Amino acid sequence: MSTIDPAIQHVFDEVLLRNAGEVEFHQATREVFESLGRVVLRHPQYADASILQRICEPERQIIFRVPWIDDSNRVQINRGFRVEFNSALGPYKGGLRFHPSVTLGTVKFLGFEQIFKNALTGMPIGGGKGGSDFDPKGKSELEIMRFCQSFMTELYRHIGEYTDVPAGDIGVGGREIGYLFGQYKRITNRYESGVLTGKGVGWGGSRARTEATGYGAVFFTEQMLATRGESFDGARVLVSGSGNVAIYAIEKVHQLGGVVVACSDSAGVVYDKDGLDLDLLREVKENQRGRLSDYAALRGSASEYRAGGNIWSLAAETRIDVALPCATQNELHEEDARVLAANGVRAVAEGANMPCTPDAVRVFTEASVLFAPGKAANAGGVATSALEMQQNASRDSWTFEHTEERLAEIMRGIHESCATTAEEYGEPGNYVLGANISGFTRVADAMLAQGVI
Repeated sequence: MSTIDPAIQHVFDEVLLRNAGEVEFHQATREVFESLGRVVLRHPQYADASILQRICEPERQIIFRVPWIDDSNRVQINRGFRVEFNSALGPYKGGLRFHPSVTLGTVKFLGFEQIFKNALTGMPIGGGKGGSDFDPKGKSELEIMRFCQSFMTELYRHIGEYTDVPAGDIGVGGREIGYLFGQYKRITNRYESGVLTGKGVGWGGSRARTEATGYGAVFFTEQMLATRGESFDGARVLVSGSGNVAIYAIEKVHQLGGVVVACSDSAGVVYDKDGLDLDLLREVKENQRGRLSDYAALRGSASEYRAGGNIWSLAAETRIDVALPCATQNELHEEDARVLAANGVRAVAEGANMPCTPDAVRVFTEASVLFAPGKAANAGGVATSALEMQQNASRDSWTFEHTEERLAEIMRGIHESCATTAEEYGEPGNYVLGANISGFTRVADAMLAQGVI
């Protein structure tokens, strides 16, 4: 089991004390700290300048009330968050998540991960994250619009294209970004395209932004498989989730010759032994905003729906070569990892943020399964957001093909950086180590250069 080097254990202990009860944030910082003892030994200037302590403390944490009126004319109250974590490499960049589970600890864990993920892209963007405990599910269009307008009425004073550039995340898609941008424009009297990413293509958005995170995870996995002379051609794949990330990961796997046999949502799992019908899945999830049970009903006998099922247990029933957890944090546990590893899975890549528990990661590592952490594998979304910022700054518009090629190039670069760094530090093939060290050193060097701020 990985441990934190005694030389930096006291710093992690301080993090626990200063952020009591924020379990997910503790998990995210521990995972990074387990890689950094050898870095501080090689570069003592990081310890001398207290870089570890500074990088774990957000530059700014904003919590605010979000009042809005529902369709019954009742006033509802939610809580909004924006954690502007680190701006050493550029303006804060990270999504907004609207989900009942959102707390300050959730946003801090996501923002901390975002620092290193953004650094790995090589783009000039810092790390931040935000959101609310508002649940868009079951709400009318007008209720969602009123909430977004109220949320932006507070958030607008903290963001800007050179300050902080939010994007979408769970519960925040093109519809929500549109309402948020409209309110920002109304309040500020500025058409500042670069203040939000994930916009509609017709008004400043990137043509590949919707696909980017799912595509990027598959591009990274393709590079990992290639290190062992393997590919997606003929591979059988599990993809958890059924939102944007999952759907476009499925699409790219199919384009590369693989077969995705199952996906999931919060209510259950759908299993198609000969491969999912992607067109039907997109119709149900994107156009009808339905559930996988609806997909199964329309698909008929070709599909099996398992209410409340565990997607990873399918590895014990059928050959699975690649697993892409694309739903949410801590969804894949130690026992799930044991099932996957024992039944021959070759590669696992995190399409979501920290979907594998630490014990699950340990199982994959010990079994020599290729494993890509989220800060590397799902960086495609924020990379394409940064490309959207470039287009907005130059008043330009790029084709889908050009943007996808740029995305593929960035993901190849992230893979190369992680692989090279892992080898440099004596653990070839350890993508967790490579991603943590490569992302950290880029940010740490920038912090050193900018002084104590």
